[in-house]
Amino acid sequence: MRYMLLFHYREASEESIGAEAIAAGMRAMAAYAATLEQAGILVGGQVLRPSADSTTLTLVDGEPRIQDGPFADTKEQLGGVIVIDVPDLDAALEWARQAPPLAWGTVEVRPGAVHLEGGTWVPSS
Repeated sequence: MRYMLLFHYREASEESIGAEAIAAGMRAMAAYAATLEQAGILVGGQVLRPSADSTTLTLVDGEPRIQDGPFADTKEQLGGVIVIDVPDLDAALEWARQAPPLAWGTVEVRPGAVHLEGGTWVPSS
């Protein structure tokens, strides 16, 4: 079963913790990802740019509306994601407990419903 670990944090905290702490956090995440890869459960992952750099599409009166920059109506403070393939929720939670972002934010564990594999949507088991 595939689970996505979503790492949420307060973006304003980046300014207060400093560049050295951010670099240490990135090293911790790299080591965590390497551990997941060595365990054979890492499907993929990515650190995301700040929400101010995101672009959001919404449908307004049947037409897509693009919102970008820091003044969009909705900005989720999502810092990154990792997808793992483990037997069950208990295993996913055990790996999530070891995620470095837990020290400065939250780790959401969300089961996958389907995933893209070779251009085809495949139900998660």
